[in-house]
Amino acid sequence: MPTLTGRSGPEPYLTRISSDTGHELLADEPLDNGGHNQGPTPGELLAASLSACVCITVRMYATRKQWPLTGLEAQVSFERNEQHTVTQLSCVLQLQGELSEEQRLRLLRVAELCPIHKTLMGAVPISTALG
Repeated sequence: MPTLTGRSGPEPYLTRISSDTGHELLADEPLDNGGHNQGPTPGELLAASLSACVCITVRMYATRKQWPLTGLEAQVSFERNEQHTVTQLSCVLQLQGELSEEQRLRLLRVAELCPIHKTLMGAVPISTALG
């Protein structure tokens, strides 16, 4: 099972995240929330996961179909409630290339089938324990 580890030291909220595949990134909170604004917030990371997955999935599909997709952008915005829980995600997909309307609509549907989209639409059991 792939594993990511978050580590937080004495700096408020700054979290260093490392993957077992050797990648690292930072997460933080904005200055007005007591953080140092050195990385995206957890909500932004969630939105980034959806954006990346949509781009990758759409690109893979278009490549497999040999469609003339020359570029794409998945702009994801989100709303949070007072408890900082993400309550809504919205994705706007921009497709570049000489695509027919039928191809564009199919790629829109493919975007909604990416693994992160499917995960967020369903219930994912999470177990939390002390180590």
